[in-house]
Amino acid sequence: MNDLISRLLAHDRIRAARHHIERTDELTLARQASLSAIPAPTGAEGQRAARVAELFREIGLTNVSVDQAGNVQGWLNGNGEKGDGGAQHAAPLQAPVVLAAHLDTVFGADVGVAVERRGHRLEGPGISDNARGLAALVAVAEAMVATRIPVARPILFAATVGEEGSGDLRGVKYLLNGKRDAGNGKPIAFIALDGAGLERVIHRALGSKRYHVTFRGPGGHSWAAFGVANPANAVGRAAALLADLPTRQTPRTTCAVVRLGGGTGLNSIPQEAWLDLDLRSEDPKALAQLDVTVRAALERAADDENRRRTPGSPPLRIELQLLGDRPSGLTPRAHPLVQAAVAANRALGHDAELTSASTDANVPIALGIPAIALGAGGMAGDAHLATEWYENVEGALGIIRALLVTAAMAEVG
Repeated sequence: MNDLISRLLAHDRIRAARHHIERTDELTLARQASLSAIPAPTGAEGQRAARVAELFREIGLTNVSVDQAGNVQGWLNGNGEKGDGGAQHAAPLQAPVVLAAHLDTVFGADVGVAVERRGHRLEGPGISDNARGLAALVAVAEAMVATRIPVARPILFAATVGEEGSGDLRGVKYLLNGKRDAGNGKPIAFIALDGAGLERVIHRALGSKRYHVTFRGPGGHSWAAFGVANPANAVGRAAALLADLPTRQTPRTTCAVVRLGGGTGLNSIPQEAWLDLDLRSEDPKALAQLDVTVRAALERAADDENRRRTPGSPPLRIELQLLGDRPSGLTPRAHPLVQAAVAANRALGHDAELTSASTDANVPIALGIPAIALGAGGMAGDAHLATEWYENVEGALGIIRALLVTAAMAEVG
């Protein structure tokens, strides 16, 4: 794979594309700031999606569209074909390579997303996660179109919805479930651009299950009805039981109580109380076993509270609502896609750190599609906070890495 990356770096069209990325670095940064300033809360990404679709058409991708889920799609077909700003062409027949970045941010509609530039630093909610990924996605596509890179396989450039939190990877699930049955077959590789950075190569998918758990009972006056099964007590018992679960380090597997609430007043036993849970593991079997263990602990909490209730009073009921289900798995270290990323890092003078995270790459990995997630260059901090920032330190190298990995998988030259 090192030899392949070296050959790509010497390829006339790849060299031209690299020069294009370096020459337009400030334009990419300006696009990053302008995209970040368009609100895109999870579930309300339409305005930002429309702008990305415009950019896809402007740079010359073909078959540009917004699907029913809200994902933006644009194609680069083989043989260096240049599009005409979105005209429809026959769908590519070969299995594609997918390069993707998510549209949404963790910030609600009430959070201002204005971007400020302070010296070399851009500051604003979502400026890195994932305005950087989106700007890099457009930059790679523009460089490949402008320099007419001859790919043997078509490339699908996709901006996806619903990657963050409650989105539950909705966009990429829709995208790939459709692509699996399309005439061009399932993708041979999927590369997600997510945030900043250059060292990390995410090839292990951190899976999760997220639950909203509600305990319901008769409630009543805190004095007169004292002794009925109390949902708030059950929540406390459940939290304590879950906190005492053994911690598994190999594979690392976690269960966290992340929110809780309930009740209506200081002198009332609540009719319901609730807690939210976040279960995670890199290993599907470990996550499934944790799920069984957690359910048993919740049932025990309800049973313990019910045993203490006044005889003849109604028992507690427990309800579980699945809020999120992100699959886990991995693309092996030895797979050509992972090795291409490692070799690209090495060729660009940086070590590669193989690691895990929860990204759009989770879904293709679970579907048997080789997938990784990469940062798009630069440095960033305060992710998921209103004080999020980005500095364009070797930012172009992150985009060049994405170009090299995509080109390797698309069999350039």
